[in-house]
Amino acid sequence: MENRIPSLNWLRVFEAAARTESFARAAAQLHMSPAAVSQQVRALEERLGTPLFVRQAQSVRLTEAGRAYLPPVQQALMTLESATDVLFGASRGQGLYVQSVLIFAHGILAQGIADFETRHPDVSLMLSTGNSASDFHHGFTDLKIIFGNPHAYGAESDRIMGECLVPVAPPEIVAQIAQPSDFLKFPLIEVGTHRSGWVQVLEELRVMPGRRQMVHADSTVMAMAMSRAGRGIALARSPASDLDVSAGGLTPCLPEFSVQGSEAYHLVYDSLRGLRPPARQFRIWLLDWVAAQGWP
Repeated sequence: MENRIPSLNWLRVFEAAARTESFARAAAQLHMSPAAVSQQVRALEERLGTPLFVRQAQSVRLTEAGRAYLPPVQQALMTLESATDVLFGASRGQGLYVQSVLIFAHGILAQGIADFETRHPDVSLMLSTGNSASDFHHGFTDLKIIFGNPHAYGAESDRIMGECLVPVAPPEIVAQIAQPSDFLKFPLIEVGTHRSGWVQVLEELRVMPGRRQMVHADSTVMAMAMSRAGRGIALARSPASDLDVSAGGLTPCLPEFSVQGSEAYHLVYDSLRGLRPPARQFRIWLLDWVAAQGWP
């Protein structure tokens, strides 16, 4: 299969020409001749099989395809520039790459990153998120924050915290839940990738499953979005989902009821001894900071 990824230099020239709307101005910025800019843009267009610019007398403007292509090209160039600076520039050795499941990054890390940065201003943290297991098996990271079995992601790990399952829904649905059996009147939104779910919750409530209607989502974030839209009752996973619950106007269906989940969040790495200094600093900070919050 032919590799369709164009030359990096072609992309740099395309970005400059698109940003300045002029081959001449792009040439001045890149220390090239306008003819060379035009030639490289033409080569890129031929490689992609579609025109990216409409040529005018004193300027150029993007075609529809060019407008669609520009944002991902700019993002890719920025990411490459940032990573190069972190690894090989003035801050070399202090770059820290952390990958986290989305709900933990959004609901937990977002609250504490400012504290880490204040304590370690010399560390440049680059945080990425994932959801499926395959997301965590590509590319380099110093540390991974995963949910579930840590041994599937690395040789060594630390338990960060657990979770509590709480049925939540919009107020108009909550008002109709007077007793546990009322859950069966509504679709129950299940996240299939978790071992702990509605089966465990219904068992704890001593509700016979009966003819329950199950609706499936690929993540807790998606499950709560579906519940906000009136699709059914979701399981919040406190404390990681607390922000999404409050922001979405969802409320617990049965006051004071929750079920301890059977899985936990873990910080995963290949070797504690082999961690680079910034990763060691982040590990110590994260475990201490979570413990100070009193989370399970």
